[in-house]
Amino acid sequence: MSDSTRRERVTDRLIETQATASELADELATPVSTIYTDIQHVARSTQYADDTEFLVAPPECINCGFSGYDDPINYPSRCPECRSENIEEAVFKIDAE
Repeated sequence: MSDSTRRERVTDRLIETQATASELADELATPVSTIYTDIQHVARSTQYADDTEFLVAPPECINCGFSGYDDPINYPSRCPECRSENIEEAVFKIDAE
């Protein structure tokens, strides 16, 4: 078993490659809501590091293409434009130099 915390594992995974919250939840056997909390914490932590940048490809409505969500580190339940619930998840990545 690893000695690292779940948030450290999330950080390490996002440095290696991009992932959605659902992918991280599956890999870490953790609820998606907990992963979103972890991602928010990791995003705040990386903003103070000189050698890292937290990147987000925001959620996007599959029906109309809307991607201007106020909080991209969140999973919207429906599109504010067309009211569709068919939303593609945000994708997260940490760019470490």
